[in-house]
Amino acid sequence: MARNNRRPLGLGKVLLRVFGFFFVSLLCGVLISGFVVPVVALTSTTVGGSIGFYESLPGQLDVESPSLSSKVVTADGQLIATFFAENRVKVPLEEMSPFIREAIVAIEDSRFYEHPGVDAHGIMRALTSNLTKGTKQGASTLTQQYVTNVLNESRLSQGRPEDVVLSGEKTVGDKLREIKLALELEKRFSKDQILEGYLNIVFFNRNAYGIEAASRYFFSTSAADLTLPQAALLAGLVNGPSIYDPTVDPAAALARRNLVLDRMLEQGKITAVDHGVAVATPVELNITPSLQGCAGAAIATYFCDYVSHLILNDEAYGDTVQDRERLLYRGGLTITTTLDSRLQAAAQQQVDASAGDNPDKWGAAMTTVQPGTGKVLAMAQNTVFVPQDGKFDTQLNFNVDAKDENGYDLNGAGGFQPGSTMKPFIYAEWLNEGKNPTAVVDASRRVYPVGFPWRSSCGKVLGGYSTAQKAQNLGADDDLQNNDPGYYRPMPINYGLYNSINTATFATAAQLDFCGIQRMVDTVGLHSGLDNAPINMHQIGNLLGSIGVAPLVLASAYATFANDGTYCKPIAITEISDAQGREYEAQTPECREAVKPAVARGVNSVLQDVLKLGSGVYIEPKVQSRVPVAAKTGTSNNNGATWVAGYTTALATASFFGDTTAGQQRAGQNVTINGKFYKSLDGYMIAGPQWANYMMEATALYPSGPFTAPAPPPAPQPTTSPAAPRVGP
Repeated sequence: MARNNRRPLGLGKVLLRVFGFFFVSLLCGVLISGFVVPVVALTSTTVGGSIGFYESLPGQLDVESPSLSSKVVTADGQLIATFFAENRVKVPLEEMSPFIREAIVAIEDSRFYEHPGVDAHGIMRALTSNLTKGTKQGASTLTQQYVTNVLNESRLSQGRPEDVVLSGEKTVGDKLREIKLALELEKRFSKDQILEGYLNIVFFNRNAYGIEAASRYFFSTSAADLTLPQAALLAGLVNGPSIYDPTVDPAAALARRNLVLDRMLEQGKITAVDHGVAVATPVELNITPSLQGCAGAAIATYFCDYVSHLILNDEAYGDTVQDRERLLYRGGLTITTTLDSRLQAAAQQQVDASAGDNPDKWGAAMTTVQPGTGKVLAMAQNTVFVPQDGKFDTQLNFNVDAKDENGYDLNGAGGFQPGSTMKPFIYAEWLNEGKNPTAVVDASRRVYPVGFPWRSSCGKVLGGYSTAQKAQNLGADDDLQNNDPGYYRPMPINYGLYNSINTATFATAAQLDFCGIQRMVDTVGLHSGLDNAPINMHQIGNLLGSIGVAPLVLASAYATFANDGTYCKPIAITEISDAQGREYEAQTPECREAVKPAVARGVNSVLQDVLKLGSGVYIEPKVQSRVPVAAKTGTSNNNGATWVAGYTTALATASFFGDTTAGQQRAGQNVTINGKFYKSLDGYMIAGPQWANYMMEATALYPSGPFTAPAPPPAPQPTTSPAAPRVGP
């Protein structure tokens, strides 16, 4: 026989324990019998004071839904990411394996279906053991444990983690409060409701709160499909999540699991055969890590980040940022987005392929929006959100603005110089002013000196600039350069556009009202990606795209032409609901007529020629051979930012490739990318195939029709015959 090394108790300690025994016995009798006053009157003033304290405690417990995980999903139901403060998914009792229901009762509270919330027999048994054996047995029922969990969850949800009370830290007051609330709770809810609430709230592991999350984390299964050995292991965990964690101490977890199985056998919940098979079953884990937020997104990491910022920035989801964070991380939301998982996969494949291993960290990004709705269907870039060996990592989103229109952070890179993708908007104003789409302009002119008579009719203030500032900004002494030397000559304006001739763009602007150009750029939603400010088109360099624009913004602007002149603000969220079925405000299409249909049709006509005859003629594959498509290439002055923005009647996509490092000063000249040397990067070289390969897949999923043809133009003026097609910036 093992020797008992416990020292004998002194007389004083024995008397204290005996007194405690009778005190608790009396107190329990009073509580459970309805707090009989005559019995209390016969006790000491100490007991009377305790009962008085007890009666002063609140008897109502607000049982709200515990903190639940929120999930972001694609339009076609694919999971993007999960947000949680506590990884928890609520499930009804009938969707839990009967094994877990029986196991948790067997090990934690075998008389659960018999007592009224507080188990006098259990208290007496535990107290007797503690007094006579010096042990520390607890006597909390499942109802009492549920009360404790609800109270602690409420404190956490209110941002009061310091007020959380653990089992070993409870005072007499805490225990009395717990007892009273447990008794009252049993009057309001059925036993099954309490058991369901308990199993959904209880802590199993820092990665798993509630039985569904625990089932997924430890066994990659659902609570409904737990086997007997799995259920017994999880039931054993709640008594000591760190002690019995099978990933930390498998032996302890196994012993605890088998103890649960023994109790289930003793209580007649399983047969001896079931018990024998379960005990002989080894602990076989299948861990599914609980990935938090966008860093753990299954797909579309940066789109996820964009969606999270839309919610955290919007007062529709809470008065303060803290309120909005609480809703996102604890509200059990299902956030349905506009993303098409098929397009997203295709876009991600293309941006990842553009730079290959990418030791020099060149950035690739692509966004697709749907004309007519503004829905963001795809958003991809060639980086990782969390650092990985050999990968280009950043948390900045290349596709969106740095800030929204209210100045709130969007975590965007701030846009990139759009280069010649700005030229169609100059041409659109040309058509808007009723000018001939094939008129000849003098593209031989290369110098526009200070004092050149640019036209600006919009008064003293435009976009925050005074008349004097306008005059100064409109001055330019630069010697304009084209990509190739053979284009300094008169040419039709449409020819100058689809061949991307800089001097033709300036010659076009020289005959226009800059206030009209400004309105055209503003009405299609173009703005600075850095601060969301309007692009000041009275600064002459902005005719050639010197202010950074985000791919999402550029795609939305081009979608205006695709949609016969109607601009739709981009949207990413179509529905938000919580576990109780409550609906929250989501985004709906916000569209407006921005460009006259005749103008949009004229632009579409010329931009189709970009791929057939002009600066995009070398882009492979030939999307234009499959569907009617319009596009424009773009390249910044130092070739560090290159683009193709193109569209069908069903999809508009902005494709970017270039320098995304801080400052964006790196030139795209004499560089080797993906094993190929480039003397100077151009939009058609990398951004072009990236766009074309993607659109070949995307257009198969989103069928489109021909663009509406523009009205026939007036008879063309005599011109010098244009040279052969060329590629421009």
